Amino acid sequence: MTEVLLRELTNSDIDWILATGQREEITAGTILIRQGTPVDALYILLDGALSVSVAQADDNPIGRAFAALEGGELSGREIARLANGEVVGEMPFLASYQSSTTVKAARKSLVLMIPQQQLIQKLQEDVTFAAHFYRAIAVLLAHRLEQMITQIGQSTVVLFQPQIREILFTFAELNDSDIGWMIVAGNAIRIPAGSVLFQAGRPVDALYILLDGKMVASIAEDTSNPLTRAFSTLEQTDHKDHIEREFAKLSRGDIVGETPFVEASPPAMTIRAVEDAMVLSIPKWRLSAKLLHDVAFAARFYRVLAILLADKQQGIINSLGYGRITYSSGQSLDERLTYEDELSSGFLAQVTLAGTRFDWMLKQIRGD
Repeated sequence: MTEVLLRELTNSDIDWILATGQREEITAGTILIRQGTPVDALYILLDGALSVSVAQADDNPIGRAFAALEGGELSGREIARLANGEVVGEMPFLASYQSSTTVKAARKSLVLMIPQQQLIQKLQEDVTFAAHFYRAIAVLLAHRLEQMITQIGQSTVVLFQPQIREILFTFAELNDSDIGWMIVAGNAIRIPAGSVLFQAGRPVDALYILLDGKMVASIAEDTSNPLTRAFSTLEQTDHKDHIEREFAKLSRGDIVGETPFVEASPPAMTIRAVEDAMVLSIPKWRLSAKLLHDVAFAARFYRVLAILLADKQQGIINSLGYGRITYSSGQSLDERLTYEDELSSGFLAQVTLAGTRFDWMLKQIRGD
C-alpha cells in the first residue's frame, strides 16, 4: 500500500507531514498502539514491518472457544502484517476513539510519528488537506478490511453488526446541505424481497442508503475465477464450488456501494433484500462529480467512510470474541462508577441529531 499516500496526497500535503512528523527508530517487539487504549498519534511506516493483532481476556469463554476452533492462542491473533508505506493509528482525529488492535514492530523499524493535536488542527484549518487525508485513510481501511475478511472469514463464519449504526455516523457528520443534495441527486427505489441490489464481483453503479426494510450481505466461497462468479447469477448456474454465506445484516440508515469511491476493484459481497425494502440510489457519476468539485463535501464524505470502515473492522473483531467488553468477570454494575463503554451526553446528542435528520430525509423523499 506504499503507493496510496503518494497517489492520494499532494506535494504540499506530504511536505506538511514531513515537517510535522518525528522520525523514530523502534526495536522488534516495541508496541506502538495497545488494544483498548486511546490513539494519540498517526504512524507512517517508513521501513521495517509491523504486526497487527487482536487479543481477548483469559476469562472470556467465547474467546477461548474461538481460539480452540481456529487453532490459535488465546493471548492474541495476528490479523495483518504491514509493510513500508502503511499507516496505523489512522483515526486520531476522533477524540474518543480507542484502538481495536495492538500494533507492534515485527522487526527493527523506522516510523514517522505525527502528534494527534497537530493533525487535528491541520484537518480543521485546511479543508483541501482534510479531503485528501480522509480519502487516503478510507482507501487504506477498505483494503485492510478486505484483507481481514479474507484471512479470518475463510475459517470462521463472520456475522457482524456495526458497533454503532451507520445512521449515526452519516447523518451526524454531514451537513444539512449535504443531505439536501443527496435527496435531489438520488432516486428512491423499491427493492422486492429476494432481489439482488448488486452482485459480488460486478461493478457498482451507485451509492445506496437503506431507507426502509432489511437486507443481508453475503460472501461467495467460490474457487472459480471472478468472471465466472460475476456472471453466475445471469446464467442461473449452480456450481458445487459456489457457496454463499451471510456476512452482515443491514437495516435503516446503512450505506452500501461505497467501494467504488475508495478502491477500483468490484465489491466482494452480494447485497440482497430479505424483505421489501426502499433505498436512496445516488448515481456513481453524480457523486463522483460532487466529490471532485466540492472539496468541503469531499472532506466530510470521506471522513464518514473512514469512520464506517473502522467501525466495521471493530464489528468483525467483536463478533469473533476478541476485544469484547463484558461484565462477566465479577464486575457488578454500579451507578456510582463510570464504565469505559458508557454513553456520553455528547454521543446521545449525536444520536438525536442523526435521527432527526434521517426522519427529515424520509419525509422529503415521501413528499410528506
